[in-house]
Amino acid sequence: MENLSRRRALSLGVALGLVGVVDPLQQARASTGAGSGPEWVWDDAADPLMASMLDNGHVPAINSAWASWVNNNDPLPSGLPADFTAYLRQVDQLPGWADRTKLARAADFNRRRDTYLFMLYGLGSGIMSTVIPREAKSVYWSAGGADMRDRAAKTFTFGYDLSQLGAFRPTGQFVVTANKTRVVHAAVRHLLPQSPHWRAVADETVPISAADILVTFHSLGTYVHRKLLDWKIPYPAADQEAFLYSWQVAVHLLGVPDAHIPKTWAEAEKQSARVLTPILTPSTEGIALAEELLGLTAQIDLGVTRGFLNEFVRYVLSDEVGDWLGLKRDYAAAALVRTVWPAFILFREGLSPVMPGTFYMFDQFIRALAMLFLNKGGSGSTTPITIPTGNRAG
Repeated sequence: MENLSRRRALSLGVALGLVGVVDPLQQARASTGAGSGPEWVWDDAADPLMASMLDNGHVPAINSAWASWVNNNDPLPSGLPADFTAYLRQVDQLPGWADRTKLARAADFNRRRDTYLFMLYGLGSGIMSTVIPREAKSVYWSAGGADMRDRAAKTFTFGYDLSQLGAFRPTGQFVVTANKTRVVHAAVRHLLPQSPHWRAVADETVPISAADILVTFHSLGTYVHRKLLDWKIPYPAADQEAFLYSWQVAVHLLGVPDAHIPKTWAEAEKQSARVLTPILTPSTEGIALAEELLGLTAQIDLGVTRGFLNEFVRYVLSDEVGDWLGLKRDYAAAALVRTVWPAFILFREGLSPVMPGTFYMFDQFIRALAMLFLNKGGSGSTTPITIPTGNRAG
């Protein structure tokens, strides 16, 4: 089977946050030529499988059958096409090199730092994804772009399941979540090139290369790592190592070859500076997505204004990004964020005996932000991940 050197762009992004007659592989090779870097790596196992599942009309049955497949120790669902079941048997497991002690440490770290993770994943990484042009355009024109509440819920589920205390244990859900996400990526790679709207704005032939998944990893894991250090939150070396390790396993489960996954945070930050920072820029699609995402978040009625949201995004990303996205200034909210948030951190970490007067507002907002995207604000137990069968209409 040929190496499927055919896919470029989108990823989770939220994550955050998911996403003819001419074979995109042949078209990509003819137009640009193949290389050996991660931008020329896609998914040899999942891509041809999902092209077959879509072309032969099997996806609705798969979505129905795997709805009950949630926990890592759940048996593979019955009623699936034989070749789809065979694929799941191959990937439904941790890599042989996985160190369960490190994963347990990562899960405990995520539990202890969930306050900051929710804010940074939701209002940092989530909005950053809208100024990653390829990701924004692919998200917008894929089926998920037409229902951003549902899309945000599914993207948030990836990070939420990764952050759970038992994420990689048999009773956890992350291995299943990652495998479902990988399949969705493969489906989007097959579907999105059929969209004339996406083709009109895309600068690649097919989305979601291994390089694009790594870009999303940096907008999530590497970004959060740097913010925790910048905010001077207690973050010992063992926690740093474990946090990176959980993301290494996560990226592996999404189909990225191990050779391309950063081995250290120093390597990750160097790679991020090369592949993420230089590409950040606004797009028509990204501006629209940011407005939708912030509009969803603004539905949380805890006395938090849209101005507060705009200013928190500016605080965690930059005024430049805020200006790109047209986020209106609220200087009173800006002063509140920039003075109270550091005090909030100090009090939570036991580094200051003084509780900020707005502590309760911040604390409740963070928890409400988490629940908003989990199961569309419902039970929070799980958010169903379904495979798309088409793209966003015009």
